Amino acid sequence: MAVKMGVKTGWRARSIWSEWLAEFFGTFVLLAFGAGVVAVAVVGLTQSGRTSAIFTGAGGWLLITWGWAMAVTMAVYVAGGVSGAHLNPAVTFAFALKGDFPWAKVLPYWLAQAAGAFAGAALVYADYYPAINMWNAGHQVLSRAAAGGMTTFSIFATFPAHYYGASLLGPLFDQVIGTFFLILFVQAIIDTSNVGVKANLGPFIIGLAVAAIGMSFGTGAGYAINPARDFGPRLFCWLMGWGANAFPGPHGYWWVPVIGPLVGGALAVAGYKLFIAETLAARLAAAPADAPDAPGGANAAEEQI
Repeated sequence: MAVKMGVKTGWRARSIWSEWLAEFFGTFVLLAFGAGVVAVAVVGLTQSGRTSAIFTGAGGWLLITWGWAMAVTMAVYVAGGVSGAHLNPAVTFAFALKGDFPWAKVLPYWLAQAAGAFAGAALVYADYYPAINMWNAGHQVLSRAAAGGMTTFSIFATFPAHYYGASLLGPLFDQVIGTFFLILFVQAIIDTSNVGVKANLGPFIIGLAVAAIGMSFGTGAGYAINPARDFGPRLFCWLMGWGANAFPGPHGYWWVPVIGPLVGGALAVAGYKLFIAETLAARLAAAPADAPDAPGGANAAEEQI
């Protein structure tokens, strides 16, 4: 048996703590690059003198969507071999609902994910706080907790679009939709009885799924689609002086990117099972043993050669 880095036994081989660390570190990477690309778009480019304005067209949004896609891809590659790289309480919750993940591990995973997101936001802040302060000074934002502080707060966490007004039903529905598609796509991508993804490209395809969601359903609520990704940085921002912009958020928004993704994930599990998984299982069960796609059939035999 191959042994990496000299580890044969002990807590790294057998304990949930190793998975906890992987979820923490993977989510840390996710936020470091996800919030990092937003920092570049909001204050990095403008305060470095590389451009004069933010979001003058769709280019800024495309930078963010592709940046988050690559952040997800890299984070899944980092943590996937240890914990499965959930990196998202909605993913953990959905897998537990499916019966593919033990309920006893759900809360530890959630805590690790939230802590990793908090740490990732802290790293981005440590690197970009001079640009954040310069932007606030240049725009007469005297307090991060003031209304003008929402611009720099948006680097770290999400807020609802102005077209929803004071209603939170629209943003909640938006989060349900976005996470429904995320968990739907994740299930399809990792389902070996479906079309399947080969050559270790699963993380890359999941990143593309996140880009697709951001481009199609991103502007309504910032496509958090991940309770930890929003809550951890939101808590960090609250501690760093963004005040009511972070908690409770506009119109008491803070709970929307927590509850919406959990609901969307649960609906995706039910939807994939009803429309796809049960059909795949029935066809597999009905296939003759020597059929090309049946277990032990021609294709299976070829794969062993």
